This record gives sequence, structure tokens and C-alpha cells, in this order.
Amino acid sequence: MKNIEILGVHRNKQFSPNHIGNDDAIFSLTAQALEKTGCNISICSEDEFLKMEKVSQRFIFTMARQKEVVKKMQDLEKSGTVIVNSAFGIENCFRTNMTNGLVDNQIPYPKSFVVPTSYSGDEVFEQLPGKGFWIKRGDFHAIHKEDVTFAYTKKEAKEILREYSLRDIPDAVISEHLVGDLVKFYGVYGTDFFFWFYPYDLNHHKYSAYEEINGKSLYHSFEENNLKTLANASAEVLGVDIYGGDAIVGKDGSFHIIDLNDWPSFAPCRDDAAVFIAKRIVQKFTQKP
Repeated sequence: MKNIEILGVHRNKQFSPNHIGNDDAIFSLTAQALEKTGCNISICSEDEFLKMEKVSQRFIFTMARQKEVVKKMQDLEKSGTVIVNSAFGIENCFRTNMTNGLVDNQIPYPKSFVVPTSYSGDEVFEQLPGKGFWIKRGDFHAIHKEDVTFAYTKKEAKEILREYSLRDIPDAVISEHLVGDLVKFYGVYGTDFFFWFYPYDLNHHKYSAYEEINGKSLYHSFEENNLKTLANASAEVLGVDIYGGDAIVGKDGSFHIIDLNDWPSFAPCRDDAAVFIAKRIVQKFTQKP
């Protein structure tokens, strides 16, 4: 990789709710690891990237999420630019796309329905088991705490949908509430790196109110390799190499993926993760088409 010119496109702060510093840190550590391989790294923001009339680098690593940036990167990929994560994978991680992608590929996922935010019926709610519903904006990731909200009743759920509609959010994912332990994981596809933990034990979660709904961890026994296999399969389905997510572990040790994100913060393990992320980026940049 010596003397290869690489462009790194940072994530805008608005797409790092409560994790701005953590996202900055993993991006910087990855850039440093790439520089140690002899690469020449140039860094820009998402806004600066949009202003570029021509992108001279054929290799890009990015944490970008702005939709206009994702579209520009997809056009570059069609023309031969190699990007990690792929902009097509980034788009696949938008909530509605993620839900459809995982369900269509038989990845264990909560029973869910994608509905327009104008939805006011009852039939969707009547088909979801358990008590309460998760309402999640479908067109993007969670930026505000209301973008992932637990509703105890149909009436409350419909109010959340109405609020989304007023914010011009076109669709939402309505999911059943699963009982079990919440675990968070980070992985780098194509490498041995995989890390998981109980986020409430480390006080590592974007919105503290979720703990009251999910409850304390009961530490159900499960096979770590099975979680890793399922997480990697989810990343492969969505087309992302650098990923993280959340799963619910049931009493019987089974898993359901409830979220899969492109390039999260890796905060509890970023020093180790950055080395593997850089390794995967080099793999992608040097592999033959």
C-alpha cells in the first residue's frame, strides 16, 4: 500500500448522537493505522466532500451517512472507485432497508412491519405479540431519541407515527418487543475481530431510558461463536465490512438481531479494532475485482 493515495471522509457530527468523540476517535485511529502501512491519507468532512468537483483518489474509507454523500459515493463506485464501507452497504443499513434485507434473507429478527407514517389502522398492532411496540423511523438511522421509541399502547404508537409524519419522515418500522438480554457487538468482516458486551453494564448506550424498558441483564447462557456467525451473516447480507449492532439473547440462548449499523464507534475496543479495520480496508483496496 506504499504511496497509495487514500481519501478519508469523516462523519458529520449530527449523525453521531451522544457519540461524537467516540466516532472521531475510531476514525482517527484507523487513519493512523493506514498511514503506518505507507498510505498517503487525505481527510475531509462530508460537506467538503460534496463540494469536490472531482475526487482524484480511487480509494476511499468513510463513516459518512449524509444521503447526498452516499449517492455521490455510489456514483463513484459505479465508475470503479473502491469505498469501505461501500455506499450501497451504508444505504442498506437505513432502518427500513435493514429490516427488509435481514428478514428477506432469513436472519432472525423481531416480527416487524414497515408502514407509512400516515398509517392509522389497528391490524399491524394486532399481529404483534407481547406487550408494547417499538416504533423506529424507517428512512434513516436514529438521530434524535424519539427516532426509536417504545410505545405501551396502540394509541401511543399512533401518536409517535403522527409525530414522525409531521417531521416529514415517510415510513416507520413497527416491531414486537422481545424479552431477553440486550448485547452489543462490533465486528470487522473478513478478519478475526469480534467483540461483544452488555451495554448497560458499561453504561454504553445512546439513550438511557431503554434500560428501563429492556430490564436488567439476566446473563442468559449462549454460544459466542453463534453470535459471531449470525452477526457476520447480517453484515454480509447488507454489504458492510465494518459493522456493529445489537441482539437480544433469549432464555434458550437463541439470538435475534435488532439493529445493524455501518461503522459504529467501537468505543470499548477501539484501539484493537482500528488495527483490524485498517487491515480490512487494505484487503478491499488490494483485492482483484
